[in-house]
Amino acid sequence: MAVAGLRSVDLVQGQLAFDGIPERLTRVTPAKLTTWSSCPRRYRFNYVDRPRPARGPAMAHTTLGAALHNALRALYELPPAQRTPSRGRELVNRHWKSEGFAGAEQSADYRVRAGDWVADYVERHGASAEPVGVERWVSATTGTIIVQGRVDRIDHRDGELVVVDYKAGRHTPGVGDARDSLALALYALATRSALHGRCRRVELHHLRTSEVVSWRHTADSLAEHRERAERLAHDSSAAATAVEAGEDPDRMFPARPGARCAACEFRRHCREGKRAVPEIEPWALLGE
Repeated sequence: MAVAGLRSVDLVQGQLAFDGIPERLTRVTPAKLTTWSSCPRRYRFNYVDRPRPARGPAMAHTTLGAALHNALRALYELPPAQRTPSRGRELVNRHWKSEGFAGAEQSADYRVRAGDWVADYVERHGASAEPVGVERWVSATTGTIIVQGRVDRIDHRDGELVVVDYKAGRHTPGVGDARDSLALALYALATRSALHGRCRRVELHHLRTSEVVSWRHTADSLAEHRERAERLAHDSSAAATAVEAGEDPDRMFPARPGARCAACEFRRHCREGKRAVPEIEPWALLGE
């Protein structure tokens, strides 16, 4: 069914081009589509409203994740022989910031933890990786969308390209997280197009535990993710167009209140989010 759907889209696009009325392509990123899917109101605040509403205070778990990502970006730009555990710790210290932490003591504690996590990750996975891209920007036109995004790492392994995405949160991801991730599937499609190689394997690397979960997509599963992305892109674009034409922004971009509202950067601007759950301290999502 998915293959038939792809053929139908291709036929429609071909007919539209033949008639001189090309299909309008929508430029998207995985982050934008994920935001729209989880909460249209947050999408509006982030991508539609101009000027953009002021964000809330920095969150410590976001600061932590950025430091880990930056350290690993710098690490995998080095030759394999220089990717040592001690260099990993050094790079964490170099990229460390303290925004969102409860104070200097908590920040120092997590800086040590982060250094240990990266050192252990390097010990287990550092030498074997063969990256062909680190923080690589990829872009591809597929179906009715132009997919763009920055991939944490792209490895070349066993004759194929592998999308690697780092995770630094409390939750240890499972295979289902890799399989169901719209972002990873879109990164695979864009990587295949940008680097002209086979790319169906996607991986989540959990930095706190050094655990790696992977999923190998099929042509059908990638097509299903692509079709979902096209629907989300169409719906979000239609909502923005409606607001430009005078429709009520709150109606076109409804809030979806839930637990995530506690840490939303636009919480102060959203009545539904403030009513849904109490506000949390900036360091509450660090975990132990």
